[in-house]
Amino acid sequence: MNKKVAFYTLGCKLNFSETSTIARSFKDEGFERVDFSETADIYVINTCSVTENADKRFKTIVKQAQKANPEAFVAAVGCYAQLKPEELADVNGVDLVLGATEKFKITDYLNDLTKNDFGEVHSCDINDADFYVGSYSIGDRTRAFLKVQDGCDYKCTYCTIPLARGISRSDELANVIKNAQEISAKGIKEIVLTGVNIGDYGKGEFGNKKHEHTFLELVQELDQVEGIERLRISSIEPNLLKNETIDVVSKSRAFVPHFHIPLQSGHNDILKLMKRRYMRELYVDRVAKINEVMPHACIGVDVIVGFPGETEEHFLETYNFLNALDISYLHVFTYSERDNTEAASFKNVVPKNIRSKRSKMLRGLSAKKRRAFYEKQINTSRSVLFESENKEGYIHGFTENYVKVKAPWDPYLVNTIHQVKLKSIDDDGLVRFEFENILV
Repeated sequence: MNKKVAFYTLGCKLNFSETSTIARSFKDEGFERVDFSETADIYVINTCSVTENADKRFKTIVKQAQKANPEAFVAAVGCYAQLKPEELADVNGVDLVLGATEKFKITDYLNDLTKNDFGEVHSCDINDADFYVGSYSIGDRTRAFLKVQDGCDYKCTYCTIPLARGISRSDELANVIKNAQEISAKGIKEIVLTGVNIGDYGKGEFGNKKHEHTFLELVQELDQVEGIERLRISSIEPNLLKNETIDVVSKSRAFVPHFHIPLQSGHNDILKLMKRRYMRELYVDRVAKINEVMPHACIGVDVIVGFPGETEEHFLETYNFLNALDISYLHVFTYSERDNTEAASFKNVVPKNIRSKRSKMLRGLSAKKRRAFYEKQINTSRSVLFESENKEGYIHGFTENYVKVKAPWDPYLVNTIHQVKLKSIDDDGLVRFEFENILV
């Protein structure tokens, strides 16, 4: 009988793409993949360290694995495993911890699956993480996360990702296209481009500053891949989202009118403390450009509340700035201190109860923004790609501009694209529609 392996992924789309690649390496070694809730011989947890909650969840997930099979071998990989390997190794039940350079070689460490008395650590100096491993996820029939870039050269004062993933480096354009073609061959309709800082695409292995290809060229080439009906840019820094790229997306065959652009603060003083590479005026220009050439575009925004030094005045200015901006939704992060970051030593710490209050206010604003964006889409004609999951008798899908719709469950709709007319917003905030015709 084949040995069984199960995976649990914490964190971002990039982690999901890498988990899929690691899972394929297990399949090549003859392992059978099972769900994390099932009995397995090995449980692999791909960790995240962006938020405090992700750290805490790790112990809970290890307990889940031990409950399913107390004798199973438990391995930890990912960002938290690179940043705090000894801390993870000390968690009861953990047998192996692999750092940034070792995670894709995990099967080389599995000659003996006997449980260890102590977690074995194979970590590295993050400066050794100077090579690139391409990845993509294909767990969902309707969309895949395609990794095009890794690492980051930015020095944002709150962020541990450069410590966890190393310098900025990119996949070769030919390999990205090959991976996109492999995804297309599996019948997947949508690709989401992912990375740590994808607008920085072009830096080769070893942090080579010579840009062989730019992000704009990547977008242009991917647009030609046959069989992929939709391409989506996951998240891109405002200073790296150039007007030329926005123009190309607006006329593109496959790239959809959906942008997710981190802001982090609407006050220039806080942006300077964060060591962001733009001021809010540039952000206004980017949003205006998108809305000019794609008035129906969806624009998502990352924002951090409670950063050290953020006064009530700073926060209210951020709130009013976002309220006035023509955007579609917010991803709100409550600032949490991270070890070995510059901001962890900053003074004027914002009390946690005030951080929580500000987060709640911005989440309320996000709901208002999303509702207003959805209302603007009513009575427009859109294409919808339907998902594969039956959720309480309904099938869900997303329009090209990221409006979430629902209809009574129909298995024939799974992984198909239909032209629809958006009709009304339901009590749960999702949109109902009428079919116009099938596209794909």
